[in-house]
Amino acid sequence: MRIRVTRSGGLLGTLRRAELDTSGRSDGAELERLAHEVLATAQAEAAPAPGAPDGYSYTVTVDDARSAEFTDPGLSDAQLDLVERVIGEGA
Repeated sequence: MRIRVTRSGGLLGTLRRAELDTSGRSDGAELERLAHEVLATAQAEAAPAPGAPDGYSYTVTVDDARSAEFTDPGLSDAQLDLVERVIGEGA
């Protein structure tokens, strides 16, 4: 599974993209579980909550097919964990 995170906004309005492929990773199953949880939560919500001024906006895309959008503040634990791991390790 390929997981892509795009982060935009912030004080400088910067755009950052990172992507991870879970194949062959020792933590691949956990990353996939987080991605599925984030997508399921996004489907249950009508629209992302408005973010704070100068906050970040995120888009998580899985396998170029399914995506979820959410904003700071108020990220769930799963959203925060997934975003930090993909942006921290992804290329």
